[in-house]
Amino acid sequence: MTQHIFITGSGHTRFGRLADNLETLIVDAAREAMADAGVGGAEVDAVFLGHFNSGLVPDGFASSLVHQADPGLRYKPATRCENACASGAAAIFAGMNAILAGKADTVLVVGAEKMTSNSTEQVTRALAGAGYQNDAAEAALSFPQLFGIAAQQYRDRYGDPLPAMARIASKNHGNAMANPLAQMHRPMSVEDCATVSERNPEIAPPLRLTDCSLITDGAAAIVLQSDRAAADAARRVRFAGTAHVSDIMPMSKRDFLSFDGPRRAISAAYAEAGITVSDLDFAEVHDCFTIAELLIYEAMGLAPAGQGERALDEGIVFTDGRTPVNLSGGLKAKGHPVGATGVSMHALAFRQLTGQAGDMQRKDAEHGLVFNMGGAAVANFASVLAADRA
Repeated sequence: MTQHIFITGSGHTRFGRLADNLETLIVDAAREAMADAGVGGAEVDAVFLGHFNSGLVPDGFASSLVHQADPGLRYKPATRCENACASGAAAIFAGMNAILAGKADTVLVVGAEKMTSNSTEQVTRALAGAGYQNDAAEAALSFPQLFGIAAQQYRDRYGDPLPAMARIASKNHGNAMANPLAQMHRPMSVEDCATVSERNPEIAPPLRLTDCSLITDGAAAIVLQSDRAAADAARRVRFAGTAHVSDIMPMSKRDFLSFDGPRRAISAAYAEAGITVSDLDFAEVHDCFTIAELLIYEAMGLAPAGQGERALDEGIVFTDGRTPVNLSGGLKAKGHPVGATGVSMHALAFRQLTGQAGDMQRKDAEHGLVFNMGGAAVANFASVLAADRA
């Protein structure tokens, strides 16, 4: 980067099954973020919206809904960014690029999705469109089935991951209890998550219901500013390192368990920030399925390949550990409104690094990792955020 970019404000609706329509979610999150940053619509140079849709709502031109948030936003350029479940991070990176190109000093980024108006089958079908369509066998697989295959491959190569996956689910349910914005406030024991039952059926063997993220409505927003615009900000968090790595889509042409895209993106963000994994105070990562979080431990460098469970055994990823992962509850319990997810991660990391995280607060946090993923480790966005306590 040729200059620093800061987050100076955040907005976040509650996640869950909400009565609000897409426009209301976008407007509410945008207004909160602008108020938090102390900027009006007239000061915003550009708007970027993360939104997957894929038929989930009839709104095909959602980027212009944000203009309803403030009269001063009228005539400001607004663009929708779509990159599957990484649509939110894609919008943030587009906003950063506008600042780096000298085209903007203040950018409003919003991520939003309205999913619960559809049945589980409809949502599963819509999300499946983010998979590879030019291979009949792959096109026939849902994302739970794809990550179920990953769990089977992990078992065959390294040993059974299901006990670790149950621990991850239980951890994230417990973390969500401290997050008032989370969709699910229900603690679940490791035994509950490990046991296949009427309440916890197998969804895509060996994945159980508790291994899968939630179908969710919600929105989040952040304000990005350049050095110049953020000079007088009441609170600000700096992007210390970022990376976007896109891998090829066909599963048949790559070793999924290597998680090359996530590993490369996270490593590049560390390098740009000048840190290692041991410098992180927390991480918000893309646990679309619990096997994904396990693989992300390995991609982060918390444990060697095939030994992700060590991060649990050694207590590293728990709330009182060296590097707590998904203090928000993650996609597993906070919820996963697809276009909002990446923005939500950044918004909550901003709150962590500015001491505004409430019961989720990690004391004196200096560095946080955000990792947002689209598809089966295809679009990979990593950010290292740093506290700025001048």
